[in-house]
Amino acid sequence: MRELTILGTASQVPTRHRNHNGYQLRWDDEVILFDPGEGTQRQMLQAGLAVTPLTRICITHFHGDHSLGLPGIIQRISLDKVPHPVRVHFPAGGQDYFDRLRHATSFYDIADLRPEPVSGGFRAETSGGTLTALPLRHSIETYGYRLAEADGRRMVPALLEAYGMSGPAVGELQRTGRSGTVTLDDVSAPRPGQKFAFVMDTGLCDNVFALAEGADLLVIESTFLAADAEMAAQVGHLTAGQAASVARQSGVRTLVLTHFSQRYADSTRFLDEARAEFDGDIVIAEDLMRVPVPPRLGSSHERAATARG
Repeated sequence: MRELTILGTASQVPTRHRNHNGYQLRWDDEVILFDPGEGTQRQMLQAGLAVTPLTRICITHFHGDHSLGLPGIIQRISLDKVPHPVRVHFPAGGQDYFDRLRHATSFYDIADLRPEPVSGGFRAETSGGTLTALPLRHSIETYGYRLAEADGRRMVPALLEAYGMSGPAVGELQRTGRSGTVTLDDVSAPRPGQKFAFVMDTGLCDNVFALAEGADLLVIESTFLAADAEMAAQVGHLTAGQAASVARQSGVRTLVLTHFSQRYADSTRFLDEARAEFDGDIVIAEDLMRVPVPPRLGSSHERAATARG
């Protein structure tokens, strides 16, 4: 299963209906918690999520609305005796902040945390693909994250039937790339790997586009509306229209807007401004919402073969 659970959607100040940030991505066996702000542990309870499946925690930067929930999550990992290592990624320049949050209060510490700070060129291989991080433009050191599955190939039933391939012969094709005179390319189609991008507090910069490029699911901050674009630029944030323009230019499939300033009571305004820039799927994030990663799109080769069958 590949699904995003949204735990909080506020920016600096939470509201009656929006908790501070928190996002859990389940990507098959990889379960990543992004930016646990204050109250994340309780939001996970409300969403029916446990800490036990967590494999990684990714912090974009050490502003409180993105990291003050980390002590509670760490202590819960220890309390629940999570049996496997949990890797924690955060900006390398924020090591002191991480150390303070890691030991913010007294607790019986048996958590197997593996700090892996990120800096330029960070890359980690995970069970779900390659996790990379790129620096963004904000008031303090900030990184965005991208999870990219490797490209592969997918068997096309119509082509298998046309070549008379079934049973053990299919297994041989998958293992060796050939069965007799039939090659894997004869009976399969390219399967582009799926991509997820997570972009928080930032002004527009090249790395925003690099992270978002071709993403099946892009989670991106849209703190401000266009009327406050000047303020957004001054403090290193995006407007809804800018975030949607990034999605359009980067070929994103589903756009999730979040991190809303408390100054706006009507979230439909974010949708209106984003829709003017992007005609794909747009989700205005709400606390405890679940957003599935879009299903794979079949290649034109596969669709044509299926139609012929």
